[in-house]
This record gives sequence, structure tokens and C-alpha cells, in this order.
Amino acid sequence: MHQRVKTTERRAFLRGVAGGAAALATPYIIAQPAPIKWKMQSLWQAGTLPHRLFEGFCANVAKRSNGKLLIEAKPVNSIVAAAESFDAVAAGVLDGQHSGPAYNTGKDAAFALMSDLSGGYANVAQMQEWMDKGGGLQLSRSIYGKYGVHFVAGVWWNYESLPSKKPLRSIDDFKGLKLRVPQGVGQDIFKQLGAAPVNIPGSDIYTALERGVIDATDWGTLSMNQDLGFHKFCKYPIYPGIHSMPMSDVAVNANKWKALPPDLQSNVEAATRDFARDMAAQMDDADKKIAAQAKQLGFEPVAWDDKERRRFRAVAMQVCATYAKRSDNARKVFDSQLALLKTKGLL
Repeated sequence: MHQRVKTTERRAFLRGVAGGAAALATPYIIAQPAPIKWKMQSLWQAGTLPHRLFEGFCANVAKRSNGKLLIEAKPVNSIVAAAESFDAVAAGVLDGQHSGPAYNTGKDAAFALMSDLSGGYANVAQMQEWMDKGGGLQLSRSIYGKYGVHFVAGVWWNYESLPSKKPLRSIDDFKGLKLRVPQGVGQDIFKQLGAAPVNIPGSDIYTALERGVIDATDWGTLSMNQDLGFHKFCKYPIYPGIHSMPMSDVAVNANKWKALPPDLQSNVEAATRDFARDMAAQMDDADKKIAAQAKQLGFEPVAWDDKERRRFRAVAMQVCATYAKRSDNARKVFDSQLALLKTKGLL
């Protein structure tokens, strides 16, 4: 009897040891949190170089975050109209956008001056300096924040060209010119120069040039305008550009941004810096390639000297000053940029 009890106890002990060993051998599977997924809309058509660069930005965020934040890149007008994306971000319809501050000029004139200090800077690096060291980033975040949107950073695609059917070698040559330019700062500047601004949608520019409704147009960079066929009619584009070096943004719904862990916020900021660098560099390269082929393509780039650029800048700053009077924010944005232009000897 005593021996049988010992045998039973030994068998129970061995079963316990075996069970414990099996438990130790079973790996523990730690569940990974599901990735955060955002939808962001750009201001570019699918397939264009700028939109491909935006798609690269989204891929960079995924890589930097090890797949923790995934952004779906949507082209312009795919979810909401381009001019409505800011409000869509504020309402949470979109998680974020890569768009233009100028679309929000009706909310505050500061958006216009933040987007494009027409004729002001000599290059992208100078406006980037205003953002980084001249108070631009803080001002932009404060202004965007009032509408429930977080401004991450600015992105530039370089100076825009201005294709024309006749050579425009000085500000005097704009007198009487039928020029397509949107309402706002740009239109007011060209009115001051004696041009006859025409406000038509971008989709109608080609036909308007073909039919003689307009003689010149404000649209995009040299390579963008070439892609759209504008140089077929406009043999004299101003290049390098003089009038517009727009800033676009990367911006996110404020609540979505606050909910993002600090490491993921840093990932988005770093990817945006890469995006801004790549956009400016690749668009500049694309423009230079087109300029180098100008003769074969049948057009003549018109370059302005420093004297004419200063004349244009003086008129542009007078117009911008009138926008600066429209709000406290506009005044702050204008004054801080003006201070930087003076340190660069541009005014």
C-alpha cells in the first residue's frame, strides 16, 4: 500500500514537471497595436512629379515609423475640392492635407502673405530661413491652430515661370497685357503694372491661350507649363521666375496631431523636411532640363536683371502692405518677412 502511494505521487509529480516544461516551451505572442491610418489629399494631379513626391513623403513616414503610421496619398479633388481641403481637415473629413495656404485668404489675409510674398525672396532657401529663424513657423502654427489645424511645415516647388506670347523684359511691358491670374495679391500687383487681369480656371488656360483670350498666364514652373503645352503659344516665358514662389503646407487635424505619440510626431516632421528638400530640388532640376532644351522646343526664356527685379519687388511690396493692414496676423506675417528681406539686401 505504501509503495502504491509513492508510485502514484511520483507519477503526478512527473506529469506536473512535463506540463510545466511544455508551458515554458510555448512562446508568448505579444499583440502589436494596429497601425494608425490617415488620409491626406494633395493639391496635385495623380501621376505628376509633385504628386509622386507627395506619395514619397507618405512612404517615408511609413518607413520612419516602422509601419506605425500609414498615410494614404490622395490626389487633388479626390475627396473634396482643392479649396475645401483645409475645412475638411478641420472637420476631420480628411486627416491631413498638402495644400496651399492662399486658399484660406478669405478667413484671414495672413494666409495670402504666408503662402507667397510675391516678388519678395530671391530663392527657396530664404523663405525657409524665415520659417526656421524668422518666426514663420510659430506664426503659421498659431494661425492654423485657431481653425483646428496643425501646421507641420512648409513645402516649396520653386519660382514659377510666366509664359507670354510677347517678350516681357521689364515691368513696363505688362501694360495692356491680357494676363490670366487668380484674384488676390498677384492680380492686384499686375493691375498696378497696367496689365488687364483675366480670372479663368486653370483648366481653361490652354484653350484661352489658343483662342487669344489671354496673352500670358500665371500658372506653374517652367517644366509644369511645358507639360501642359503652354509654350506652344507662349514663346517667351520669364525664367527664372520673378513673381511667385508659393509655399504649400503639410497640415494635420489638430486633435489627430495631439493624439499622435511624440515619436510619431517627430517622424512626420522629419519626413516633411525631406519632402520640402526633395520638392524644391527635383522641381528645380526639371525646370533646368526644360530650359536647356528651350531652343529645340521652340521657345526663348526671358531672364530679368537685378534692376528690373527690384522694380517689380517694390510694386509687389506696396500691394502686400495693403493686405498686411487687414488683420493683426497679416501684419505680423508681413513685418517678419520684410525684416528678413532687408537683412538680405533685397529692399
